[in-house]
Amino acid sequence: MKVELTKFRIKPGKSEVVDEWITYIHESMDSVVANLKGDKIYIETIFREAFNDVEYLYWYSIQDKEAAESEPNSPIDEKHLEYFDECIDKTFRPEDMVAAAVMVQDKFKDCIKN
Repeated sequence: MKVELTKFRIKPGKSEVVDEWITYIHESMDSVVANLKGDKIYIETIFREAFNDVEYLYWYSIQDKEAAESEPNSPIDEKHLEYFDECIDKTFRPEDMVAAAVMVQDKFKDCIKN
């Protein structure tokens, strides 16, 4: 099992497009969740923060230890990458947080393994 948390900065003036992106995710949830299965991602959560007039998105995921970054191969992936390219500030180096402790009940670990 691999646990990741990464922080991305949103480009100035793109807050409304991020709203649209999040709405798209909610409206396409069945397809999004089906796509996670193929990517061996068990849980993915996006957090949004505004701090000192700058907005950030945080991606949290629990994945199979062998999950790999894949090329976009579905309409969901392609649309996600369009929003990502439009909204994420590539001059800001994404910050990968280090998991100091991962606490999961055994019954959930069993579900993830199966």
